[in-house]
Amino acid sequence: MEPLIVSLDFLEFPPTFTCDGENVSPRIRLKGLISASVAVMVFNPFEKSCCSFTPWICWNLPPLSVIPAGIPREGAVTSPVTAVQGITDHGTIGYTGPCPPHGEMIRYQFRVYGLDAMLDLPPGSDKHALVTAMKGHVLQYGETVAICTR
Repeated sequence: MEPLIVSLDFLEFPPTFTCDGENVSPRIRLKGLISASVAVMVFNPFEKSCCSFTPWICWNLPPLSVIPAGIPREGAVTSPVTAVQGITDHGTIGYTGPCPPHGEMIRYQFRVYGLDAMLDLPPGSDKHALVTAMKGHVLQYGETVAICTR
């Protein structure tokens, strides 16, 4: 598997990307991408209510070096980039930024997959359907982490 370098513009979330700000999806930079499409899954691996909470899943992104910030909370997106989004563990479609209790810290893990094709998966699908659809199509993988404290 070819490596994929994934980075954000920060190590600690600025308010813009959290519940204390505009709660918009952050820009994600990709280096070494040689795939036909991209999928993103974001996890909070230490959510107290479960073992791994998923606040964003997005797929069928074009193979660009930058996934732009501010992807709207819609199933099928055409701007600022084309993409399909699924239902999160919040029960909503689209990105939901971190919102830890005051005095606590949480970590968001951004996992990015380079795929050999666009996926035949409808908007609103859940993370289990996305994982199943990606089987046999993953050419690249990379991840990065950011923390949020309040």
